[in-house]
Amino acid sequence: MTSSVATALPTGTWTIDPVHSSVNFSVRHLVVSKVRGGFDAFSGTITVGEDGAPSVQAEIAVDSVNTRNEQRDAHLKAADFFDVENHPVATFASTSVREAGERYVLDGEFTLKGITKPISLDLEFNGVNPGMGHGEVAGFEASVVLNRKYFGIDIDMPLETGGAVVGDKVTITLEIEALKQA
Repeated sequence: MTSSVATALPTGTWTIDPVHSSVNFSVRHLVVSKVRGGFDAFSGTITVGEDGAPSVQAEIAVDSVNTRNEQRDAHLKAADFFDVENHPVATFASTSVREAGERYVLDGEFTLKGITKPISLDLEFNGVNPGMGHGEVAGFEASVVLNRKYFGIDIDMPLETGGAVVGDKVTITLEIEALKQA
């Protein structure tokens, strides 16, 4: 990779700080609004090699889904949706980063519910800061729109008036702060 992420993000390993990061999603509900939620448990690393090419590995504990509604969260954990009993973790492994104007595209393989598909996240690199006594931190924002059915979440709950209770397109938004390891 020859982008400014490579020249601005120092070589080494960066660990996602879950206290200063978030993994959220939104999906159309009853055609007219959106349900929003997130995952409370996730981890990951960004490794920048001597050649400046970053590699991202991330993991989400799917049973940590939180939409602020216990009944809905229990349904999301069931076989109809995430099937956390059989697939407790979603993973992402990057394959490349490329420039796209002032932003970047982070390509990789995403696995959810045992199904792996290539995805491309729209990525913004927010820079590096010396941190507050615990080492350098780097900030990123990323998003992607996925079709839930591509990952085996194909429950259909049609409405009598047309449309569905849950939309097919899910927007995933990441706010990531990563700490450089010594």
